Amino acid sequence: MTTRLSRRHFNILALGAAAAGFLPMQARAAGGLVAATFPGNWEDGYRRVLTPLLSEKGFDLTISPALAQDQLAKVMASPDAPAFDTLLMSLGQGAVAIENDLIQKIDPARLSNWDKLDPAFQGEYGPTVTVEVNGICYNPGLVPRPAGYADLFNKPEYAGKVSWTGFGSNTAVMAYTQLAKIFGTGPDDMEAVFQLFRDHPDQLNNVVDSTNSQMTLFQQGEIAVFMCSTGNVAKLKSLGLNAEFVHPETGSPAAPVNIHLTKGSQNVDAAYAYMDAAISAAAQTELMAPPTATFPTNHDVALTPEIEQYVTREDLPNLVYPDWTLINQNRDAWIRAFDAVVAG
Repeated sequence: MTTRLSRRHFNILALGAAAAGFLPMQARAAGGLVAATFPGNWEDGYRRVLTPLLSEKGFDLTISPALAQDQLAKVMASPDAPAFDTLLMSLGQGAVAIENDLIQKIDPARLSNWDKLDPAFQGEYGPTVTVEVNGICYNPGLVPRPAGYADLFNKPEYAGKVSWTGFGSNTAVMAYTQLAKIFGTGPDDMEAVFQLFRDHPDQLNNVVDSTNSQMTLFQQGEIAVFMCSTGNVAKLKSLGLNAEFVHPETGSPAAPVNIHLTKGSQNVDAAYAYMDAAISAAAQTELMAPPTATFPTNHDVALTPEIEQYVTREDLPNLVYPDWTLINQNRDAWIRAFDAVVAG
């Protein structure tokens, strides 16, 4: 069931979600690898594609879905006995994991597919498995095509039809930093964004807990616009939905996604096998197809026309890569401030 957050209940549920990050995880499979993976498309795709590849190597794989913030919370709660052997994170949470000594540098010699990655994707703390390109999803049967983020506030045809999530979402926070540049003095001028929401209270009608909830609302026709990745739109299209992706006129925020080896993992051999499988041509070719539609970082994988309609390899340097140091310095305060705005 979709969780729609009223202003009155937003803070309560946000606190509950944070607390859930500290709950004990499911029992480990004996001798198996527990890999944290984002919920939704990621969970489904990695379970379907990587489980048999790990089985061929003699390892059991348990996919444990958790948002990056929740992955951090669980591992920080018990660093000596980490809940996951590997983490899946973009640069924002990855920086926090490094700062708190939760992950370890890898040995590239243990990855047979390492040389298939461009140097930009060869991180010392683990390989980049894809680059998520973010923008705006809209239903062309319900609203006109927005040129960018500003249209969602400046044009009346979008009033009450847009959904947002909180600052715990990387997709959301990247959009908010763009809004801060458009309506404020720069990416850290978040007060301009909060005032924007105060001036347009209809934008608070569809604040929900996650992108997955937004996907459900979009399918039900309750919203017509939300901030998303290209993969979200590909998923909706695969379900027969009338959905299109917009590269905002101010640029498309992008987030490299990396697999990290958790410090203290008891399944290091399996973790390396998992990383190697995730960057293999076989896995990335499968994961490039709908409904996952992830951009392949293995340069032996030729892009499909479906992927190239969203982004090409030549586009990568021109995407907007946020300053995650700036975001991480302010994120907790932004979360609290946005919660207060939503709560009224």
